[in-house]
Amino acid sequence: MQTPTTENWSNPDGTNVSMLEQITPLILTYNETPNIGRTLDCLTWAKKIIVIDSYSTDTTLEILKSYPQVQVFQREFDTHGKQWNYGLEQVHTPWVLSLDADYLVTDDLVSEIATLPVDGQIDGYFAQFKYCVFGQPVRNTRILPPRQVLFKKSKAIYIDDGHTQVLQLTGQSTLLSAYIYHDDRKPFSRWLWAQERYTVLESKKILATPVNELDWVDRIRRKKVLAPWMVFIYCLFVEGWIFDGWRGWYYVFQRVLAETILAIRLIEAENLKNH
Repeated sequence: MQTPTTENWSNPDGTNVSMLEQITPLILTYNETPNIGRTLDCLTWAKKIIVIDSYSTDTTLEILKSYPQVQVFQREFDTHGKQWNYGLEQVHTPWVLSLDADYLVTDDLVSEIATLPVDGQIDGYFAQFKYCVFGQPVRNTRILPPRQVLFKKSKAIYIDDGHTQVLQLTGQSTLLSAYIYHDDRKPFSRWLWAQERYTVLESKKILATPVNELDWVDRIRRKKVLAPWMVFIYCLFVEGWIFDGWRGWYYVFQRVLAETILAIRLIEAENLKNH
């Protein structure tokens, strides 16, 4: 991947600074052999990349060592929020590009970031996603909300939110126009293992939150029966993945299965609490 031409700005002392030079990509890893190399190949423009590894047992560390700009820190995983905040502590540039190990930063997005002002009024930027199945994007991915991936380190902190994390940013944010590809090529067994863990945390969050404080998605999930069927109809027909062949069906089945596992967890948790 070629590094785009960057726009330069001048410091008071006359030296030029580009936006890309002020950014450190930050990535969390745990057994990401099928993904991490492709993710890092999209970050050749970065002078340093910080990776927080949760003691991977596959060849992830060997792959990371083959990239000279990568600096690896290992930390036992407890929660996503704490892991990301530990990563922020290792970053020494004003801006952070927060990425999962299966995110592919496109050339268009890098070019767009390069034109951003280093010290403007905006403190954070959301990016949209194109979801890939077997290496190819499906047509619509509105089910994946934009994520705030680029932000000023000094104004950001992560907090845990169910099975994942939320970035709390002080200041103004806006949406970038280019996309990130979400291209996870880990085997289905690993995906199922992750859902097993995630749904435990997500069910606890949903049941512990008053209904009037839940967003509309979690209110539907709380009904248990509705969510899997609604996801099936929405993904297949509203998003149009029925037209993406087996790649579309694969993703629909994944989303329906994830919602079904969560519904089972909710039923289990409520019934165990009453006995």
